[in-house]
Amino acid sequence: MSSLAIGSIVFACVFGGALVGIFLRSALPEHHLSAESKDAVKVGIGLIATMTALVLGLLVSTAKASYDTKHNELIEMSADTLLLDRVLANYGPEASFTRELLRRAGARSLEMIWPQNGQAPRLEPAAGGEVLYNMIEALSPKNDAQRGLQTQALQLAIEVLKMRWLLFEQSGSSISTPFLVVLIFWLTIIFMSFGLFAPRNVTVVATLLVCALSVSGAMFLIVELDRPFQGLIQISNAPFRDAVARLGK
Repeated sequence: MSSLAIGSIVFACVFGGALVGIFLRSALPEHHLSAESKDAVKVGIGLIATMTALVLGLLVSTAKASYDTKHNELIEMSADTLLLDRVLANYGPEASFTRELLRRAGARSLEMIWPQNGQAPRLEPAAGGEVLYNMIEALSPKNDAQRGLQTQALQLAIEVLKMRWLLFEQSGSSISTPFLVVLIFWLTIIFMSFGLFAPRNVTVVATLLVCALSVSGAMFLIVELDRPFQGLIQISNAPFRDAVARLGK
């Protein structure tokens, strides 16, 4: 489900709950709206609001940590890819075909992660990485310098493959669906209580509308952070694109 769809669902539930509370106010008997009743409801809603704040903070922390982790892994993979190309260049002309394969694999990875045709990103783990490793291993060094460079190239190839596998394994959502469902339910209850004890006028409805938009906007941003390779808050492809542009040169 897209981030916009989740944000819309949150808005519909939260603002709908507020409207239900407003209409319940006129339907309930007067003694249900007494000062004692309001105090009891406020205590219960205060408890729910505290739990909601804790869960919301946990979701923000989880989504931001996932975003930063993938961003750092991408930068590390870009640096290792560029360094691998330079090691192969120092190895000599025998590694020219391997460098070309590395350049093609990098270009293919760039197209898969940030497709230009509007399709969803694909985080496939291989993208020619294992073939590249086998080609580096098949090189026949002629002296100690080339043997050292081959060892370095193999280590860097492993690091690049590891980063690709990490991105692949972390491609799923880091936000638990039950957390989202429970959080939306709590927010709906809170807004229903706001409408239940609020006067029925345009100012109150407009205020609740703005608050519902703010809450749904926050949920939208949380889900966007959890999907860093698409949407509005996606990770920049500048580091990896710059690395791919330098390969083979």
